[in-house]
Amino acid sequence: MTRMRRIGFLVAAAALIADQLSKNLLLYGFGFIVMRPFERIEVLPVFDLVMVWNRGVSYGLFQAESQLGTLLLTLFQLTAVVVLTWWLLKADRRVLVIGLGMVIGGALGNVIDRIRFGAVADFFHFYAGEYSFYVFNIADAAITIGVMLLLADAFLRPEAKGENKGCENKRSGR
Repeated sequence: MTRMRRIGFLVAAAALIADQLSKNLLLYGFGFIVMRPFERIEVLPVFDLVMVWNRGVSYGLFQAESQLGTLLLTLFQLTAVVVLTWWLLKADRRVLVIGLGMVIGGALGNVIDRIRFGAVADFFHFYAGEYSFYVFNIADAAITIGVMLLLADAFLRPEAKGENKGCENKRSGR
C-alpha cells in the first residue's frame, strides 16, 4: 500500500475513533444516554451540548421513521463507504486522500450508531442570537470537512485549471 493510501486510511481511522470516543464519553460518561431528547447543557454563550437522536443522515436530512428506513440508510451509507474506499485506493493527491478518509471515517461512525441504537447520537449545538446551527457530532463534522476537501481538490488541482494542457503542449513542441 502506498504512503498516500495509508494516510487516507489513518485519517479514516482517526475520524472514526474520535467520533466513537466522543459519543461514548457523552452517552455513558456524562449520562446523555438517559437524557430526554433536546435536553441541553450550556457550555458557552454560543455552544450547548444537546441530546438528539437523529434518524436521518447528516444534519437530519431524510429521516427514517421505520426499521426498513433505518436499514436502507445503513445500506446506503455502507455502499458509499465501499465506493469511497475504492476511490481512495486509486487516489494519489494528499488533499483527496485526506478528504476521502474523513468522509469514510465519519460515515462509518454514523453507521455504527445506526446499528447499535437505530439512530445517530448528535450532541454539538452552536448558535448566535436567533441563528441556530444544526445539532451534529464529530462524524458529521468529518464528513462535512471531507466533502469540502474533495471539492477543493476538484477545483484546485492543475487538471481542473487546464494547466496540464499548456504543459503538455510545451513538452511536445506545439
